[in-house]
Parts: sequence; structure tokens; C-alpha cells
Amino acid sequence: MDIFQKCGEFDRPAKVKALGLYPYFVPLSGHVGAEMEMQGRKVIMLGSNNYLGLTDHPYVMEKACEAIRKYGTGCTGSRFLNGTLDIHLELEEKLASFLGKEACVTFSTGFQANLGVIGTLGDRGTVLFIDRKNHASIIDGTRMGYAKVVKYRHNDLDNLRHMLETHREHPGMIITDGVFSMEGDLADIPGLCDLGAEFGVRVMIDDAHGVGAMGAHGRGTAEHLGCEDRVDILVGTFSKSFACIGGFGAGPETVIDYIRHVARTNIFSASLPPSAVATVLAVLEILREEPGLVQKSHDAAERCRTGLRDLGFNVGNSEAPIVPIIVGEDLVCFRFWKELFENGVFTNAVVSPAVDQGQAMLRTSYMASHTPGMIDRALGIFKTVGRGLGLI
Repeated sequence: MDIFQKCGEFDRPAKVKALGLYPYFVPLSGHVGAEMEMQGRKVIMLGSNNYLGLTDHPYVMEKACEAIRKYGTGCTGSRFLNGTLDIHLELEEKLASFLGKEACVTFSTGFQANLGVIGTLGDRGTVLFIDRKNHASIIDGTRMGYAKVVKYRHNDLDNLRHMLETHREHPGMIITDGVFSMEGDLADIPGLCDLGAEFGVRVMIDDAHGVGAMGAHGRGTAEHLGCEDRVDILVGTFSKSFACIGGFGAGPETVIDYIRHVARTNIFSASLPPSAVATVLAVLEILREEPGLVQKSHDAAERCRTGLRDLGFNVGNSEAPIVPIIVGEDLVCFRFWKELFENGVFTNAVVSPAVDQGQAMLRTSYMASHTPGMIDRALGIFKTVGRGLGLI
């Protein structure tokens, strides 16, 4: 059998394209904002993780341009050797201070942050306890090392307790998303920290959709739940609220220094480009000065969540600026996506394996720049399309 044979047999996208319902790789035109142009039509953007609405903020863009003029477009090497700029160090210091952690190390993507942190700490003889609905980057991070991996049922602390009791003899770490990226529900971080303390294991939170989008100051889900000082390791990304790309790990100085010198995704990957570093620094400034942006994204999400629920849609248990609309079957989801898009609302169609089989959904997400008028117009379109498809 040729190793390429499976590629030719992979016909799932082609079948959906033949039906005219393919919802992926749709090109965007211009800046990503609350309203924008896609394929010649103006749409309300409900499919972006730009929670603070800062990807086209004039100050943020100017700071990115200034960095390019000063440093060029890239570093052409890893942080370990020739790719560390003074602004990399500035960012790590300021981000650690913002998060209330001793130290911080940055990575070129959020995905690499999880691979590096988990793969480095999860070595032979350790046990990693992970929520079954964790992001793919956490799953892949556990595969980078030689740790034993134990999965517990989603947000089920009783099931996790049983797992911890079974593996008392090994050092370990509980790893979970802070905000689960598809459904928008939250991990029970206080409960996880209680179990961590009881069983002597560490707690790591991947807060990709929490930092900059949760908490009174935007420090994340643990701040929102009042337990940020109890989290041992905080991992996050710059590709959502921080308006560019990259990732980080923050925690005790000795641990971060170890990761900095051992993580393969830090040593063997080119460092963040100057424009991205400057973008994150600019967003940090704005977030410190305008923490109310976080609440604005929640206000928009709650307005749409309430409206969708009142219309009869299943919106799950979301508590973040992410609101799912669970429809069940894949083709129904794709038809719903297409009708919404053609009527001026862009969402994300999510099917297995990103969600459980039979739980296909439209994932919607909200920005600080969404106005009540935009949300109300979107709700009107959801109502018309949903009734036309017999969904409500």
C-alpha cells in the first residue's frame, strides 16, 4: 500500500463541496472586524476570536509597523541562539507581571506553547490527568513526552478523584482548558486546585480563550473564578485577544527557566517576529487602560446568547464570549451555516472530531466592538434562517 493511498481515498470534503455546503477556508477581505467583507458580501463577523476587537486598532497596528521599521520582519533563528530581541525580554517581563506570575516564556504559537510546556514537564515516571474535551494541542503535548496519560470525564471531579487515587505513587499534573473552546463552558478550576492540593499534584490551565477574555482585568478564567494564585502553570496564546500570533507559559521562575532551556519547541523553532511582539505589548497597554473591553465582549455574547435561547436554539452551558448553537447532524449544520452566510452572518461550522459525533454545532464568538444593533440584526437573521430550516 502506497503511503499516499489514504489521501486519494479521503473524500469527505469533496462530498460536502458537491452539495455546495463547504464552510471552510473561506477567504476574508480586509481587516477582521465586527463587520467585514467576505466573498463580495458584507457580513456580521460572529466567527472570530478577536475578543477585544483590537486586530485593526490604530495604536496596535502602528506599534507593529514601528517594530518592523526598527527590527525588520523576522529574527531568522530560535530564541536559544540568535533570535532574542530586547522586546522579547520586555514582553516576557510585562506579561508575567500582568498575570501575577514569577516568570514567563514565549513561543511562536499557542500550539507550540502546549507542546513545549507539557512535553517538557511530562517526562518518564509522571502522570498527566487531562479533561477529555481538552484542546488538540494539549492532547498532542502529552504525546511529546513519556508521561502516562489519564483522561477524566469532562468536568467530572469525582471521576478525576478516582484517577488520582489510582495513581498516588507518581508525581503528576492536572491539565485542562480554562474556557473550552467549542462550547464556551468553564473548567471548575477551584475544584481542580483543591484536588491538586489534596493529592500533591500540580495544576496547569491552558487559557487560550480566557486570558484577555475572562476576569475583571482580563487575566483569565482563574481570575474570573477567584483562584488565580492557586494555578501552578498558565499557558495561553496571542492569537485571540492579543490580536496576532504566538503563545506563552507562565509560572514559578525555576520551572519557566527549566522549560526555556529544555522545551524543544523553544530551542528548535524560530522566535516570534518583532511585529507580533510589539502587537502584544500594545494590547497589554490597552488592556491595562481599558479593562472594560472584556465586559463589552461579554455583554455582546450575553445579548446574543439570551436572544438565541429565547428563539429556541440549544446554546449549551456557555459562560464565555463563545456561544454554541448545537444542531446535531453534520449536513444540517452545513446548511445552517450556508444560509446564515448568504444572509449576512458568518459563523463557524464545527463537526466531529472537534465535537462529539452527532453534536455538530455552529460556534459563534463575540468582540468588544460588536454593537447591540449588530447583535439584534444577527438575531433577526438567525430567526429567519432557523425557521426556514425547521430548527426552531
